[in-house]
Amino acid sequence: MNTKPADLRCKIAREAATLLYFGAEKEYKQAKLKAARTLGSHFLPTNLEVALELDSIAEETEGAARKERLVQMRLEALKIMKILEAHKPLLIGSVWRGTIRRGSDIDIAVYHDSPSEIANLLKAKGVDVSKTEWTTVTKKGKTESSFHIYTETLKKQRMEIVARSSEETSRKRKCEIFGDEIKGLSPRELEKLLKENPTQKFIPF
Repeated sequence: MNTKPADLRCKIAREAATLLYFGAEKEYKQAKLKAARTLGSHFLPTNLEVALELDSIAEETEGAARKERLVQMRLEALKIMKILEAHKPLLIGSVWRGTIRRGSDIDIAVYHDSPSEIANLLKAKGVDVSKTEWTTVTKKGKTESSFHIYTETLKKQRMEIVARSSEETSRKRKCEIFGDEIKGLSPRELEKLLKENPTQKFIPF
C-alpha cells in the first residue's frame, strides 16, 4: 500500500529534524532535500513542519533538564537586557520561542546608531565580549547590515547580540522558520513571563 502524501511529509519532516538535531546538517533546506532523497520522495515539508518535529525530538531526548535550562537561559538573558534597557533590547530566537536544544545560544536584538557603544557598555559592566563583527545580507534585493556582539554569560551560556540602526526599531520581521512575525520579548515582558509561566512557548500552530 502506498504511503499517503501527508504521512510521507511527516516522515520527511522527522528525518530532516533528526539530521538537524544531531548535526548532520545545519541548514533547513539541505536537511529537507537530504531527507527526501533518503526516503525516495520529492515531497518537501515546510520549515514549520520540520521545526515542530525538531522541538519534539529535543523534548524527547533532553527531558526535564531542557525546561530547567530554558528558564536559566531566560534569566541570564534578562540580566543582560537590563544592562541594555535604554536601547530597546528584545529577546528573540529559540530562547524566546522556548524551543531550545543542545547547543542553542541566547539571541538578543538591540537598536543603536553607534553599535560599538553597545559592546563598550557591556564591557564596562564586566561582560566578557569575545568577538564583534559587521555582517551584510541581501534579501529581496535589499542589503542589510548589522553589528554582532558575541559573549558568554556567567553560567557559560553563549549569547549573540545583534545591533541594528534605531530607524529599524519599529520594523516588523518575518521568521523564515516558523513563518510568523518575530515579536520577541522586552525586558518587562520577559520578567513577567518568568514570574507567571517561565517555560511558555511562542510557536504558531
